[in-house]
Amino acid sequence: MSETTVATGFVDYFNETHQMARQTARRFIEQEVKPHIDEWEEAGTFPRELYQRAGDLGLLSIGHPTAFGGTGEADVFLKVAVSEELMRSGSGGFVASIGSLDIGLPPVWRMGSDALKDRVVPQVLSGEKIAALAITEPSGGSDVANLKTRAVRDGDHYVVNGSKTFITSGTRADYYTVAVRTGEPGFAGVSLLLIERGTPGFTQGKPLKKMGWWASDTAELFFEDCRVPVGNLLGPENSGFFTIMANFQAERLSLAIMAYMTAQLALEQCLAYVKERTTFGKPLSKHQVIRHKLAEMATKVDVAREYAYRCAARMAAGKQAITEVSMAKNFATTVADEVTHEAVQIFGGMGFMRESLVERLYRDNRILSIGGGTHEIMNEIIAKQMNL
Repeated sequence: MSETTVATGFVDYFNETHQMARQTARRFIEQEVKPHIDEWEEAGTFPRELYQRAGDLGLLSIGHPTAFGGTGEADVFLKVAVSEELMRSGSGGFVASIGSLDIGLPPVWRMGSDALKDRVVPQVLSGEKIAALAITEPSGGSDVANLKTRAVRDGDHYVVNGSKTFITSGTRADYYTVAVRTGEPGFAGVSLLLIERGTPGFTQGKPLKKMGWWASDTAELFFEDCRVPVGNLLGPENSGFFTIMANFQAERLSLAIMAYMTAQLALEQCLAYVKERTTFGKPLSKHQVIRHKLAEMATKVDVAREYAYRCAARMAAGKQAITEVSMAKNFATTVADEVTHEAVQIFGGMGFMRESLVERLYRDNRILSIGGGTHEIMNEIIAKQMNL
């Protein structure tokens, strides 16, 4: 699908400010990321300086409060526009890491003390510091209500013991928003603490080796009698579960965007390839079976994108979108599964080669129906909203 075709949705959802931000993000990706992304994928990381560069361009401040230098929460489509362009890096891992503040920082500016917000938020939005979210544990992924990392009050501190895993920006973040158990079993006993790099008793493991998202540093975190000031508590004690749930809506929309953009990039790669590749005396694009595959792929990508836009519109209007966002994530990730599979098939042997972008898209895609709540958890949420 051509970029012109993709742009038809802009008439309804994107204004001039969004387009300007899109162009800024596009130049950043074209000039400072794409020339190096293959090297960074192989290295399993990218230069920390890119956070500050993105911060200087205003790309990190989108969706965060104006009081700290952000653009505000209300303009959801500003975030959509920039997120789409960041995905044109062709690396889900890069996008996940550069954007880890979008899941790690909101609990701080929503629920942190004024002193904590004033100290932490501007540093992260500028790219000087990196924020991460730490919820998942080795004993359970989507079962947030039964996490085991415990924080016990001891005077002016909490003493934290436990571990986290699969944490994006895990090796180099400066601030970690950590879900801990401060009370009874279940969701009512969960709190959030901001734990800073260098806190005694807190260590980060080595980067984990993953199927995809190679450019993203993903690590385990370990807490052993880690003493965290009480002032780093985010919100009232035992209220963390609801803050986590509020955080999930924006994260799931972001994952839906990553999914349909993964599919979009795979489709674009195929559209170029079938015009160049000749079999049985004619271009692949002249074979009906290929043309029909591409038509179906294009249809699915368009529908996934447009439904995600409608969810974003509901969120921008201040309407509840729990069911819709869960549906959007599941539909978009299913489309990405199907389209990246077909893309590798169309490329044939070349689709199995690391030099091919569709190979990376195929690998990177697999996490999208797992992260931020699995496909199965999304279905459970949808079912509950249907009173089943």
